[in-house]
Amino acid sequence: MRFCLLLLLGCLSWTAQAEQDPEAIKVQLQDYYFDAARRGDVPMLDTFIESGYSLDTRDSKGYTALILAAYHGQGAAVDRLLAAGADACAQDQRGNTALMGAIFKGEMQIARRLMATDCSPDQRNGAGQTAAMYAGLFKRVELLDALKAKGADLNAEDPLGNSAARLANGEIRTAAPR
Repeated sequence: MRFCLLLLLGCLSWTAQAEQDPEAIKVQLQDYYFDAARRGDVPMLDTFIESGYSLDTRDSKGYTALILAAYHGQGAAVDRLLAAGADACAQDQRGNTALMGAIFKGEMQIARRLMATDCSPDQRNGAGQTAAMYAGLFKRVELLDALKAKGADLNAEDPLGNSAARLANGEIRTAAPR
């Protein structure tokens, strides 16, 4: 049913816009894909997966469906996308990963699922922060031991001199050490 709806919408859009703007169809399909991830609509995601849609397609901010599903607390969608081969290490334009988004939002089960992937626990975003630093900053201390067990360096520092260990203790540096 959902596939037929998607196909119908695509055909209607295509016939109305294809000659004028074929890129509009691509954008519209991306919007459906990203909305399905945000809402946790696994049957719709299955439609995209089964049709061979690129799982790691990015929106204008560099978000993938996996990043959006993790950030919005959609555990079933995260599991389905990972099972289908979505890149758990993908970073948005700021360098943040799905794991960082899950930690930020307090989605502990999703964070643990993402920690089970092959991504480096010390992967850094554009500000030089790691998932462990996010866990320390947002007081998700229950994840620090799991990240350490995965190999995360809790003493690694960002450019301001913050480490996961310091952040977990409430020591936040807002300027680089002299």
